[in-house]
Amino acid sequence: MPVILLVGMPGAGKEEFVRVAREEGYEIVRMGDVVRNFVLSLGLELKDEIVGKIASEERNKYGIDIWAKRTLERIKNKKRTLIDGVRCLEEVEVFKNALGEDAKLVGIFAPRKVRFERILNRGREDDIHSWDEFVAREMRELKWGLGNVFALADYMLLNTSTLEDFRKNVRSFLIALEKEENSS
Repeated sequence: MPVILLVGMPGAGKEEFVRVAREEGYEIVRMGDVVRNFVLSLGLELKDEIVGKIASEERNKYGIDIWAKRTLERIKNKKRTLIDGVRCLEEVEVFKNALGEDAKLVGIFAPRKVRFERILNRGREDDIHSWDEFVAREMRELKWGLGNVFALADYMLLNTSTLEDFRKNVRSFLIALEKEENSS
């Protein structure tokens, strides 16, 4: 059974992918939740700039793969698990070393302007509220190595159509991935 390492720029559709995977029985482990819980444990607010600052500080202090190592502690088993929020190649290596051949890197792509509009409309507490904040967040994540991870994805899904179409595509992808894994 696969362990999915999900990667995509902010607003690409990772949340919808996660919803479908949960409906299909996947355990969901979010790296962002690990970071946000850490920020809350420090008594700080969940604002994008604060969360990003703390995430970067921890990477600088303990290594760029610190969030992957902390996320591994939350994985109950390595079957039918989706890990959301991979940001750099070092994190991919932590997961692939710990989880083996079952770990599959899956990228989701959506155009920049589409992603910006989605973020503005979703209303998450720690989200950006302007184009400048959006660009700053993108640059921070690209600086961490997200673009390199995305470029090396084992699988890629395009998210440019309707929500309904994307959810159908994700479901079809998960079924095909499991069939592929079972035939190996």
